[in-house]
Formats: sequence, structure tokens, C-alpha cells
Amino acid sequence: MFLGTHSPRLDDKGRLFLPAKYREELSGGLVITKGQERCLYVFPEAEFQRITEALRTAPVTAKAVRDYSRVFFAGASDEVPDKQGRITIPPALRNYAGLGRDCAVIGANTRLEIWDAAAWETYLSEQEPQFSDLSEEVLPGIL
Repeated sequence: MFLGTHSPRLDDKGRLFLPAKYREELSGGLVITKGQERCLYVFPEAEFQRITEALRTAPVTAKAVRDYSRVFFAGASDEVPDKQGRITIPPALRNYAGLGRDCAVIGANTRLEIWDAAAWETYLSEQEPQFSDLSEEVLPGIL
């Protein structure tokens, strides 16, 4: 499970340090791809395989499945962190997410998300006021 918010910087070569607490879990490899709201999703290989299997069983005749799969897989990049715990984010993915030097890496349960720091702050300030209202819709009867 991925938790928390971390503030690494992107270097001139497009490399980003993974949060130290997750480096071991991701050391064998990971997949970075386009996420919703112009962030990047970072999946451990096993989780990416689980999603791949779910999409493999979805009906290819459904246009939404085809559309989602195309964007999800076409933008994906498999990476192995270097010995210092850095990953290289390909230019196309950096452009998609509008990543500048300052980034926010957030835990989102089964994945990490990489955001431009300013974009994350904007998103968070827009979403936090609705957070309490969403609990009834997202987790009915739990919270």
C-alpha cells in the first residue's frame, strides 16, 4: 500500500528519486503511464500485470475499453530504478503531466502518482472542500 506525499525534484535528465520507503518494493521494476487529471501513475510490476489481465478479459468490442487501453498502454514505460533509487521519466510522459523541477509523489493505495507540485496543490485545494461529502458516495457506511 502506498501512502503519503513526497516532494522530490526532477533533474535535468528527467530522473526522479523514488520515496525511500518504497524503493525496495519497486526495485525489481515498475511501469509508469498516463493517469487521469494529468498525473502519472506508477505501478509495481505485479499490480500492472493485474490491471493488464483485467483489461485482457474486458470485451474488445466495447469502445470505452479500446479507447482506455490504447491511451493506457501506448503511454506506458517500464523502468527499473537505478542503484540510487532514481527512475527516468520519458519526455512524452513528462510533457503529458506538465512536470517541472518540483514534483509531488503521492501514495494512492496500489500505485504512486507523480504530479507537478503546483498542479497537485491546485488539485488538492479544489478537492479538499468536497472530501467529507464524497465519503458517503465512495465509502457508504464505512466512515
